[in-house]
Amino acid sequence: MKKRENSMAIARELHRSRLVLDAHFDLLVDVLEKREKGRHRVIEEDHLPSMKKAGLDVVVSSLFVSDRYVPDMALRRALDQIGALHQEVDESGDSLALCRTWDEVESARSTGKLAIVLSFEGVEPISNDLGLLRIFYELGVRGVGLVWSRRNYAGDGCFFSHRREGKKGGLTDFGVRLLDEISSLGMFLDVSHLNDEGFQDVLSFYEGPFIASHSNCRSLMGTMRNLTDEQIVALAQRGGVMGMNSCSTFVADEAKVGPVTARHLADHVDYIKNLVGIDHVGLGFDFCDMFRTNSGSSSYDCISGYNQSIDLSTELLMRGYSEDQVAMVTGENFARFYRRILK
Repeated sequence: MKKRENSMAIARELHRSRLVLDAHFDLLVDVLEKREKGRHRVIEEDHLPSMKKAGLDVVVSSLFVSDRYVPDMALRRALDQIGALHQEVDESGDSLALCRTWDEVESARSTGKLAIVLSFEGVEPISNDLGLLRIFYELGVRGVGLVWSRRNYAGDGCFFSHRREGKKGGLTDFGVRLLDEISSLGMFLDVSHLNDEGFQDVLSFYEGPFIASHSNCRSLMGTMRNLTDEQIVALAQRGGVMGMNSCSTFVADEAKVGPVTARHLADHVDYIKNLVGIDHVGLGFDFCDMFRTNSGSSSYDCISGYNQSIDLSTELLMRGYSEDQVAMVTGENFARFYRRILK
């Protein structure tokens, strides 16, 4: 008990003094839905208290469009999310900043503001119009997750669990041209949710570094949403980083291990560290419990929101990770990657 208390105290100090970055959160989905019901200052009131407790400096907020808006309303919903963020910044400018470059991230952090970076989680909002990517770039979007777990004009996503389906494909011709435009604009590429065929196409058609913002290890939990050893090695060879996803069904089999906790997520950190090195693992919690109400899903966040995010750092310290290694996981590895891209 004494060791855990000491480790937790060290973890709290690390989260206070070192960079903490979450590479994936559906923040604006929640913000837009609440603003449509008349709320204001949603981030400041509903999210910042727990984020501050975690010492969070940077969050990559996805532009995610749920099935009910695809395809006809996808563009509008994405634009509405960006509009909602601008309204939030207008209302809470002392606390929030939309950041387009890493210099802007550093500036926000130096003034105590939460730095928010925008990224697509599936390119449904641009349909098959390559020119729209430039429009979203001008609006501040800097990351591109090609797909969510469904098919779009760019390629095929991977489902969370086995599902009856027809023949799968990788990237389409539009998807390949999209890779070129991502590189040309200086955006970052995210392969989370991409199927195996599409991942291989990325290796064939894309020369730059890329990330998997919220994916774990398939060798430890056999869902297609996680990466194989070969994919992890390929990502690391390109200078990429994987963000550890807190979704229980991507972490461990509850039927075998009981309640899934931070301890099981730390197993994925261990696995990546042993496979390719500590330089290639970060945080991509993808907290979703707020969206699972009445959904019937058996999944849950094994780390219960930012309030409990220090539990993972504590677990790593107890396993013998140094303070510098933990700081690499909690933010510095992703910072190295983004600093290279976001210019």
